[in-house]
Amino acid sequence: MSVHPTAFAHETAIVEDGASIGADTKVWHHGHIRSGATIGERCVLGKNVFVDSGGIVGSGVKIQNNVSVYSGIIIEDDVFVGPSAVFTNDLFPRAANPSWSITETLVRHGASIGANATIKCGSTIGRFAMIGAGSVVTHDVADHQLVVGNPARPAGWVGECGHVVSRSADTPASFDCAECREG
Repeated sequence: MSVHPTAFAHETAIVEDGASIGADTKVWHHGHIRSGATIGERCVLGKNVFVDSGGIVGSGVKIQNNVSVYSGIIIEDDVFVGPSAVFTNDLFPRAANPSWSITETLVRHGASIGANATIKCGSTIGRFAMIGAGSVVTHDVADHQLVVGNPARPAGWVGECGHVVSRSADTPASFDCAECREG
């Protein structure tokens, strides 16, 4: 494990020995990266972001202020995590539980998670999926699917750029966006 020489950690950030941080990644004010955490290249971790031992953050990821990425959370490349989003890793939380085990969560490539959203562990957030601000995700989210609410419910489909391409419950034939002409 190592910190790339072009990585930046603000003077108030804590980066423990044994953390792995890729090239051109920035860890801002009061961030805490634990030993055994893995963070890819070109990431931006905002104020008060915590990445636990065993937390995995891909390359090109933007994690905004006040987010904790616990052990068992896997965030693939080019994911956006909005401010104060919450991940969990324990299906049966107790202060003392001798049989406790981590339940993994996977956030796939290009997904976006809105501010204050909560992601229940054991969920997979699909490629280029979008989670609305304040949503509570209790189940898997399909690739390109837009979900909103508490509990989060399907509200349409989005292209790679994030624009809504369909409000239908049915998966569209194409995720091409009329706004940008990209899928």
